[in-house]
Amino acid sequence: MIFDEYSIKTLIRPVPDFPKPGIIFRDITPLYRSPRAMRMVADSLIQRYVESPITHIGAIDARGFLLGAVLAYELNKPLVLFRKPGKLPCDTLCESYETEYGEAQVEVHRDALKAGDQVLLLDDLIATGGTLLAAARLIKQLGAEIYEAAAIIDLPDLGGSRKMQNADIPTFTLCAFEADE
Repeated sequence: MIFDEYSIKTLIRPVPDFPKPGIIFRDITPLYRSPRAMRMVADSLIQRYVESPITHIGAIDARGFLLGAVLAYELNKPLVLFRKPGKLPCDTLCESYETEYGEAQVEVHRDALKAGDQVLLLDDLIATGGTLLAAARLIKQLGAEIYEAAAIIDLPDLGGSRKMQNADIPTFTLCAFEADE
């Protein structure tokens, strides 16, 4: 199946002024209602990473879990969850970050990764980069390395992918939306 960025973009719904005025939320739920589109997204990412040296899939709460679980299964790699505070039951590390909505935190189990692990970090989109950068800091605290950060959508006007690249974290997205799209 050939990946078609345009067809994927047409299934991502813009929701103006959500969750607050001035924000255009990029809703991926229509994409998930299309089995063909979801397969195109998953297959594109699987093909990209099938022969890579990644040892773990890191998935960001909550929409990153949707892709993370599929990739972990298909690539036969352990899945590491990066969750909102208070959701993981064992000893965790926590990192704060800024979003386009305000301040937030993300946690990971202390025993989720070790030195030498190569992590593919997944989320639905890269906006300000705050969540992914916070998860990347947690990965480094655990002694592991980030192979790449991947998402379905990049919102380059919000600067997240630039911040990730400035932090020496390679990024990959399947499509991008400019502010006026």
